[in-house]
Amino acid sequence: MKDSSKRTLRTALQTTVGVAVMLPQIVRASGIPAALPWVAGSLAVAGGLTRVMALPGVQALLPKWLRTGGDADG
Repeated sequence: MKDSSKRTLRTALQTTVGVAVMLPQIVRASGIPAALPWVAGSLAVAGGLTRVMALPGVQALLPKWLRTGGDADG
């Protein structure tokens, strides 16, 4: 895979995870009721994705260039 493609994919993944982390604050700031089914589902998925991506076992399964930490630039 070309370096530019790797960077693009990594950026897309990081942006998705970043939005997932910020989703509760986005919902709170927008005034959307958090009790709506789609909002509750989105928050559950966002929280789950964030927690799963942080697991050491998941980090070990990711390609070197997607891992968090000092060797993520590889």
